[in-house]
Amino acid sequence: MKNNESDSKNTLKSYAKYSSIAVQMLAIILLGVFVGVKIDKWIRWEFPVFTALFSIISVVLAVYYVTRDFLKKDKS
Repeated sequence: MKNNESDSKNTLKSYAKYSSIAVQMLAIILLGVFVGVKIDKWIRWEFPVFTALFSIISVVLAVYYVTRDFLKKDKS
């Protein structure tokens, strides 16, 4: 019975961990896209340069933070 409870807690812990990672990545990417769109609306260029630039930068940052978070948690 205790083994089953332990497995259940580990499963919930894993879901919480990966869900928080997904939310963190989503927030970083959405913030980058939002900033890029606002700058492009303000500058009014024909091609949305800043939206593309900030989108790429935010994806790279999201991957960096998640990787750093994984490595930090693995050492603990």
